Amino acid sequence: MDFIEMIKGFVTPLARNHAAVVVKEVESTEAGTLMFEILVAQDDLGRVIGREGRVANALRTITYAAAIKEGFKVKLTFAALPE
Repeated sequence: MDFIEMIKGFVTPLARNHAAVVVKEVESTEAGTLMFEILVAQDDLGRVIGREGRVANALRTITYAAAIKEGFKVKLTFAALPE
């Protein structure tokens, strides 16, 4: 399963600046864990994380469930693109 495309597919519609959405895999120190960094424009960071982190937690739940089927754990981090 291509987790990067899946995550990008969920995050892109949430952002106003679609071209600024970047999802990249980050090296994990834990075995069996995939880590992804979601980068968006500064103005879109709040929209992607959501009030009280609800959207971010929903994204984590969806990717975690998909990863369980593949035998992995997934961790997501959110950040703004440097200007």
